[in-house]
Amino acid sequence: MDPKGSQTYVIFDGKATGPYSSRVTMYGSNLRFSKVTRKDNGVYDCEVSGNGQPGEARVKLTVLVPPSPPLCRVPTSVTTGKKAVLSCHDNDGSPPPKYNWYKDGVLLPLDPSKISGFKNATYRLNADTGNLDFPAVTKMDSGQYYCEASNSAGPAQRCIGAKMEVRDLNTGGIVAGVIVALLLLALLGFGLWYAHKKGYLPKKTESKPKASVVYQPPSLYGGEEEDGDFKQKSSFVV
Repeated sequence: MDPKGSQTYVIFDGKATGPYSSRVTMYGSNLRFSKVTRKDNGVYDCEVSGNGQPGEARVKLTVLVPPSPPLCRVPTSVTTGKKAVLSCHDNDGSPPPKYNWYKDGVLLPLDPSKISGFKNATYRLNADTGNLDFPAVTKMDSGQYYCEASNSAGPAQRCIGAKMEVRDLNTGGIVAGVIVALLLLALLGFGLWYAHKKGYLPKKTESKPKASVVYQPPSLYGGEEEDGDFKQKSSFVV
């Protein structure tokens, strides 16, 4: 059984199965592996049947692999009061390595509240995952950080250190930006008022309805003109 819980036959019907056929041999009730890797880690079950008395034995195999230099991620700049996560991981070590973090060359304790000089620290360190969490960083958290991975198979390995700088929020820059924006709005308003006062801007004019003129030709049949009516007559000069 591998670490993920899946089962695979190593020996079936007296013969090594697929991935084990070239590097596993069986002599008596024993197995011999050649060129073991981390993939061979797991729990092995041996089932015995015969004479009406079945039996079973379980053996855990751990392949020892020294850790490699872990991969570390350290944020270079964080604002005061913000959350910061420093991560450290090694994929090669077996058994899985434990992780320690150092700040400015000083080992960070797993429980800072119990160590003099670290009682004001607010970080949380997980030795199994390698994460170093700061819920809300302060200026005192600035420094050079590096991680170390270690197990029982070989010497500890560390990553290259990186500096994390904690900076205060730039309130002065924010205030200056607001003041500049207000000044620009004030200048724009004054410019519009001045242009309107000097007549540089077009004035609104009231539109009057145009009078409609209707021309009525004179009647072909003559007739009396009604009072108040005007009719244009044609005149000829010979």
